[in-house]
Amino acid sequence: MNLRARLYVENQKKEALAKLAARMVFLREKGLDSEAILREATFRQIKALIRKADSRLARIAAQEKLNKERAQAKAEKLAAEKAAPEKARAEVVKEEPEKDEKKGKKEKKQKPAKTEPLPSH
Repeated sequence: MNLRARLYVENQKKEALAKLAARMVFLREKGLDSEAILREATFRQIKALIRKADSRLARIAAQEKLNKERAQAKAEKLAAEKAAPEKARAEVVKEEPEKDEKKGKKEKKQKPAKTEPLPSH
């Protein structure tokens, strides 16, 4: 659900509540009892619009909560990543690394010298 639709859905709900109140007054003036009013089709349709709006608002609220939690987790992760290099630098400063002496090239294995074959006569 589009989070920007909150105002739109809230307005729909307000309009539906106003229609419901007006319909209730109209039906009471008509002389219907409360049971007949609850069974009246238009009254039920208006109540359905209110339920729909409530459902949409609940989904929007849940999505906003999820987005807020995600943003908080992301901020914590960035803070942890930022703190990790600083902590590593502090450890490096405390421990001075030993300098390795440069090693010479590896010596190749010496192959036994080839002996020339004896001339055959």
